[in-house]
Amino acid sequence: MALESNERPDQPITKFESMLKTDDVYFFDAEDFEDIIHHYLNNGKVSLAKKGIKIGLQQHPGSIELRLLKVEVMVFENDLSGAELLLNELQLLDAHNEEIYIQRANIYSKKDNHEGAIELLQKALNLSTNSFDIYSLLGMEYLFMDDFKLAKESFMRCVDFDDQDYSSLYNVVYCFEFLEDYDGAILYLNEYLERNPYCEVAWHQLGKQYYLKEMYVEALAAFDFAIISDDSFIGAYFEKGKVLEKLGKYEEAIENYETTISIEDPTSHAFLRIGKCYEKLKNSEMARYYFYQTVHEDPLLDKGWLAITNLHFGKKNFDKALHYINKALNIDGENPLYWKKCANIHMALNNYDQADFSFKQVVELGNYELDTWLQWADAVHINGDTVGALQILAQGREFYPKNHKIAYKTVGYHMHLNDDINARIALLDALRLDKKHKHLSFFNSQFPEYRDSEWIKAILADYKKAS
Repeated sequence: MALESNERPDQPITKFESMLKTDDVYFFDAEDFEDIIHHYLNNGKVSLAKKGIKIGLQQHPGSIELRLLKVEVMVFENDLSGAELLLNELQLLDAHNEEIYIQRANIYSKKDNHEGAIELLQKALNLSTNSFDIYSLLGMEYLFMDDFKLAKESFMRCVDFDDQDYSSLYNVVYCFEFLEDYDGAILYLNEYLERNPYCEVAWHQLGKQYYLKEMYVEALAAFDFAIISDDSFIGAYFEKGKVLEKLGKYEEAIENYETTISIEDPTSHAFLRIGKCYEKLKNSEMARYYFYQTVHEDPLLDKGWLAITNLHFGKKNFDKALHYINKALNIDGENPLYWKKCANIHMALNNYDQADFSFKQVVELGNYELDTWLQWADAVHINGDTVGALQILAQGREFYPKNHKIAYKTVGYHMHLNDDINARIALLDALRLDKKHKHLSFFNSQFPEYRDSEWIKAILADYKKAS
C-alpha cells in the first residue's frame, strides 16, 4: 500500500527509516530525498545514502539533483569512469549547473590533476550564486599543490562569508604558519577578533602565534581571553600551561594542566607536561609518578618512556634507563635522538660495542651534530679500533671542517697509533685552525698522557718560529 508522506507527521528521516523496516512505501518530495541523503552522507552512513538515492530516483527519475548525489557517492567510492558517464548525461540536460563542474573537479582531484580541478572550480564559480563551498574546495586544491598563498586567500573568502566557519579559519592560520608569516597571522586574527571578540577559537590561535614568536606575555593574555570566552576550552588551558612553563611559573602551569584533566578524561600529554613541571621544580618523586601515569594512560607515547629514561639516567640508574629507552625505540625506531640517548647509556655502562652500533644508527638516521661524531669516535677508540675512530672523525670533519675538537682528537688518535708523520700533519692542521692556541687545553684534557710530550713541544716551537 502506498502512502503519501504528509499522512505521517514524522520528519522525513524518521519516515524513511520506518519505511525501510516495513513493507509500506511512502512518497517524498525530491527535496526531502535530498535532505535525507545529505543527512546520511554527513554522518558517514553511505549505504543508507545509497538506499535513499535508489528509492528517490525510483520516485523522481528526472531529478538532476538526486542524480548528482549519485555521482557524489560514485566519486567517493572511486567509481570515476561511471561518475563521468553520468555527468556527461547530466551536462546535456543542464549545462549551467555548477554542481556538475564541482563533481568533475572532484574526479580530477582524485586523479591528482589539481590544475584541472581548479579550472573546473573556477567555471563553477562563474555559474554559482553561493560560492562558499567552492572557495573551500579551491583552497584544498591549492593546498594539494603547495600554493599556500592562494589557498590562504580562498579560505579567507570562506571566513568572510561565514565567521563561524572555524575549519576555514584554522586553514587560514595553517597557511600563514607554513609561509612563516606569523606577523600576518597575528594581524589577521586581531582583525577577525574585532568583529568576533568572544571567539575562543581565534583567541586560541592568536595565542599560538604569539607563542611561536616567543611573545609569551601576549600569548598568555590571548589564552586568558580564550578561557574567558569559553571556560571549558581544554586547548586554551593546555597552551596556557606551556606558556607558563616558558615563563618559569611551573606551579601555575601544573594548575592549568590539572584543569584540563578535571574538565575531560585525563590525557597522557597532560600527565607528561605535569611531570616535566615537577622535574623542573626538582620534585623527582612527583615527576616520576606523573611520567608513569603518562605511559599507563598511553603505552604508545614514546615521549613518556623517554621522560622516564631521562629521570633514571640523571640518577645514574643506567640499567633502568636502558630498559626504558628500548621501550621508546620499540615505538619509534627511526628517531635519531632516541638512538643517541641509547648510545650515551651504553657508554655509561661501558658497553662500547652497543654504543658503536647505536651511534651508527644516529648518523644513518640523519643526526650529524658535532658531539655525535666526537662521542662515536670515543666509543670506537675505547673499544680498541682507533683506525675506525679516525675514519669517523674524518666523516665528521666534512660537516665541521674548522672545528678544533675534531682536529685535536685526530692528533691524539694518530699519536695513540704511534703514527708520528700523520700526527705531525694533524697537529699543524689543528694549530692553523687554533691560531692563538686557545684550545690546546682541550687536547690536554682529552689526552693527558701527551700533555708534557717533548715531541709536541718541539712542533709547537717550530710552528711559532715559522709563523
